Parts: sequence; structure tokens; C-alpha cells
Amino acid sequence: MMGAPIVKPENFAHQDFGRVAVLLGGRSGEREVSLASGAGVLAALRRQGVAAEPFDPAERSLDQLAGFDRVFIALHGRHGEDGAIQGALELMGIPYTGSGVLASALGMDKWRSKLVWQAAGLPTPECVVLDAASDFAAIEARLGLPLFVKPACEGSSIGVAMVAEPGGLAAAHAEAARAAAPSGGLVIAERAVLGGEYTVAILGDEVLPIVKIEPATAFYDYEAKYSRDDTRYLCPCGLPAEREAALRAQALKAFRALGCRGWGRIDFLMERGDSGEAAAFFLEANTSPGMTDHSLVPMAARAAGISYDELVLRVLALATTG
Repeated sequence: MMGAPIVKPENFAHQDFGRVAVLLGGRSGEREVSLASGAGVLAALRRQGVAAEPFDPAERSLDQLAGFDRVFIALHGRHGEDGAIQGALELMGIPYTGSGVLASALGMDKWRSKLVWQAAGLPTPECVVLDAASDFAAIEARLGLPLFVKPACEGSSIGVAMVAEPGGLAAAHAEAARAAAPSGGLVIAERAVLGGEYTVAILGDEVLPIVKIEPATAFYDYEAKYSRDDTRYLCPCGLPAEREAALRAQALKAFRALGCRGWGRIDFLMERGDSGEAAAFFLEANTSPGMTDHSLVPMAARAAGISYDELVLRVLALATTG
């Protein structure tokens, strides 16, 4: 599926990139994943002759970015993909990869992403914002069991729990609230949609093949994402071609509804309805996706005939401000 043609690396001389900072690490709970993503990106750029240097905002002042011509953001979580670093780079006038300030902030906030998607007529699992005074029993009855509890503004499944037994929501909320505290404390309970988890990578105006995720654990948690070797990733995803094409188009609509640009990932869940037709529910947006050896965007790119090195160059070529 193609929109306007994306920038091809062979049309973009390496010297045109100038001096490139690869932002990695940072201070969020996803620091270790970010370090791995950044190391992969840095190595790919250097293999292709790009003058790239690592830059960890947890260890260096942002004013030291002066003199760089472009920034590849390989940060995850707070201060990396929530609009904060994007705002700083806007003020400095340095082109950077990925979405702008508002789209990054929305993409990081699962609850507000849902509000935008609902307004755009896009399906997303029902959720309820929780606090210590919530009627947990009533919420369990409303959403049904199992359900998921998650910090609204954390990534990599940090603090996410499945509640399968009646009366378990209060404890799950307390645990999620502790994980959510650094990002503002917002916690949501979400109806479980258990018919399969999928992700769609977007590169420029190109929507890459869908990847189906089959964890060996109860759900796709942090361990399944980064530590285990028994999580299965299927690409082709097994959906009928016509259905996959429709879902890729819908994912691009979800991406654009948040104002996203450059590259990113949209995750969705499938559920078979009473009629037997499988319905899709959009789960969340990732505006600074992982680039590790377990990551999904490089996997989808390979299925589309795009190597890791070429993917990194294409993302960098789309760097912009404003």
C-alpha cells in the first residue's frame, strides 16, 4: 500500500545528512531498551558512512546538541517520545525523526489517544480511568473479566497487568499506580480483546505488512517483548489479503488522526463478533518504536524487502521540524 513515494536512500547522498546525533538511553523506565535501539541505529548509520554519534540526554546537557545537523530519536518513554525532547529540538531548529510535539504527546497517552480515535470513528477497546476512590467491583462488572490495567503514559508494557479473578482490580490498580507515578499517575482499566494482537508499521506514506504477535505468556508483556525467545511473530500475518489491506488503510487513518508523521507503529487487537466477522480495535500508537533485534518495525520492513540499514536511512531522511 503506497501513498506519496517515500524518500529512497539512493536519492539522498550520505554527506547530506551532516553530523547526526542518535539520542538513546534517557531517564525513563525504558532506558535499557532505548540503549539497545540506539546502538543498533548508530551501527547502521556508521556502516553506511553517516557521521553519527551517540547522545544520552541522561548524561549530557541538551545544549550540546548545537552543531548537529539532524537527530535520530531512539529514546522510548517519558522525555523521549512524549513531546518533551521534540519541543526542545523545535526550539533549537534541529530536524529530528518521528512525530512532532502534539502527536508525540498524544501517542504516549493511551487514554487521550482513545478519545481522539473515538472522535474519528475508529474502534478502540472500552476503558475507564481509575483512581483510589473508584468502584472497582462496578468497573469489573462493566468491562467484564479478564480485563487489563495499565499506566496510561508508560510504554513497553511497564506496569500492565491482567485481572482475571473477581476482586483483583484494586490490587492491580495500586501496582499500576506505582509504575505510573513518574509519568503523572494516570491509570486505566481496559476491556480485554483476546482474538489476536497485531501491529502495523508506517514509514513515510508507506504502510508495511502487518505482523501478528503470539506470546507464550498470558499476554504480550515486557518479558515477552524483550527477554523471551518463545514469542512468535508471523509476517505474513495470516489474514486474508483483502482484510489486511483494509486494516492497513485503517491503521494509516489512526496514525494520521493523532497527527503522526515520519514513522511509527499502530497496534491493534482482533475479536470475533457474534456474526463471526473479526473486528479490529486500535490499542495504541508508538511514535518512537523499538529498533532492537526483537523489534517489530525492522521485522515488517524485512517482509517488505527493506533491510535494517535501509530502514534506518529512510527514517533519518524523513527528519524534519515544525
